[in-house]
This record gives sequence, C-alpha cells and structure tokens, in this order.
Amino acid sequence: MELSKEQQLYQTIVNEAWENEDFKAELLKDPAAAIEKLTGERLNLPEGKTLVVRDQTDAATVYINIPVEQRTDDVELNEEQLEAVAGGLQIFPVGLPIIIPTLPTYPLPIYNPKS
Repeated sequence: MELSKEQQLYQTIVNEAWENEDFKAELLKDPAAAIEKLTGERLNLPEGKTLVVRDQTDAATVYINIPVEQRTDDVELNEEQLEAVAGGLQIFPVGLPIIIPTLPTYPLPIYNPKS
C-alpha cells in the first residue's frame, strides 16, 4: 500500500523527532517553523487553525485524542434533499462532514493491564 503525500510527510516528521532530539525540541516549540526547516516547504494551514505537537514518546503513558464534536442537530435539508429522502434515497446533507476514523501510521504502545 502506497502512502499519501500527507502520510509520507507525517512519517518523515515523526522519524526525525525520534532520531533527533534538537529537532524534537524545535518541533514542540514552533511546529510550523521546524517542519518548514526540515522539508523546505511552508505549511499551509487553513485560516484560524493552529498546529499543536505533543510529545507522546513516554511508553508508560497512554494518550487519548478527543476530536472536535460534530454537531448535526441544526442541519436543515433543502427541497432536493427532502425529495431524495422521501423517495427512499439515503443521503448526507451537503456540507455535513463525514467522520471516518483513521489510525496513525506510526506504531502505538499496546495497553496491557497485566504488565
């Protein structure tokens, strides 16, 4: 299976942080600048977004990431969408994000309560 460009970039950053303590310190302090220095490319974050890097290399700690809650209670369907639903077609409202859980591409520690 071939990695996407984003996955390759992510793996490059993680590998460098594992191997280079100076890079890891820079990455924690100023992620965008450290990544640009490593790759030679400027990160293009969407307006209003912040990049946060946390050091999760302590094998004795299990981390849980809580993503942004997706609110769907105030979504209204337009006429075309209402007709499609009334006709039996299952659709998602236009613009509603579809959440597909993904796992990181790096190895995660396995929780073993017996150890």
